[in-house]
Amino acid sequence: MRGADAALTDLAVNVRAGTPPEWLKARIAASLDGLAAYPDGRAAREAVAARHGLPAGRVLLTAGAAEAFVLLARALPTRRPVVVHPQFTEPESALRDAGHTVERVVLDERDGFRLTPGAVPEDADLVVIGNPTNPTSVLHPADALAELARPGRTLVVDEAFMDAVPGERESLAGRTDVPGLVVLRSLTKTWGLAGLRIGYVLAEPDTVTALERVQPLWPVSSPALVAAEACCTPSALAEAANAADRMAADRAHLADRLAELAEVRVCGPAAGSFLLIRLPGAAAIRTRLRELGFAVRRGDTFPGLGPDWLRLAVRDPATTDRFVIALAKAVAESAD
Repeated sequence: MRGADAALTDLAVNVRAGTPPEWLKARIAASLDGLAAYPDGRAAREAVAARHGLPAGRVLLTAGAAEAFVLLARALPTRRPVVVHPQFTEPESALRDAGHTVERVVLDERDGFRLTPGAVPEDADLVVIGNPTNPTSVLHPADALAELARPGRTLVVDEAFMDAVPGERESLAGRTDVPGLVVLRSLTKTWGLAGLRIGYVLAEPDTVTALERVQPLWPVSSPALVAAEACCTPSALAEAANAADRMAADRAHLADRLAELAEVRVCGPAAGSFLLIRLPGAAAIRTRLRELGFAVRRGDTFPGLGPDWLRLAVRDPATTDRFVIALAKAVAESAD
């Protein structure tokens, strides 16, 4: 955070704390000597493909996963696009900006925001869903997502947070047997590269070609390409796996501490690097938390949620303990 918010402990943004690591910063810094040349994404593309056991023709590198939503909205001739909510709002915005009328399938809090494949209209020819989903942190079973595939349908699964899940269980990233599957990945969250903009698409070669046609020339910078290649090495994958295990433990600690507050309901089981909570008067409590030194994400901007929802990024136990003290104080004051 910058300016007046610099002193806040940031629980609103889901980028892993303490990143990027020094070795990755060194690799990126070394790439600056080659800035006079145009970016060459071949090595990074091959690295991403090998990381998922796919041919390079099924990979498209993008300026962050968010760019992929814009490319999909522009490249695919969809007639009835559906976005499953609550969900990251960028895919719907990209579709609307491209002139599409978007339908929503809103999952129910009473079902734990879990997917029922039959809730998606049979004739939807584009379906977008997150896994694990932002902001609910729900991890949908891979088999349930695969059930959404249909002839003539593009199934977009946003896996921007999947590398925060131990073992990346329920990922569809390496699957080639699901027709029309498009998987989006981001290197932003785990590696702290939001400012560098690097992500990728995994899809059938014809889909990759269609997206590439509407993509600007040289969309991914040389430093970002170097980062993508570096983050796919065995040592980097092992580091990410260890980080995912720590994240799971830290998330469990956060959930346990929140359970001490009777007013707070935690959405779970959670699988992402964040928790969704519900509590009365969340908007006022969010404002009070800022005064107490903590920034949290409001939930009412996500379709399907209301003013009583907040999203909390998972941090280390010491930070969590400080936060829960502040939250308990804010809740108590709101009851006075």
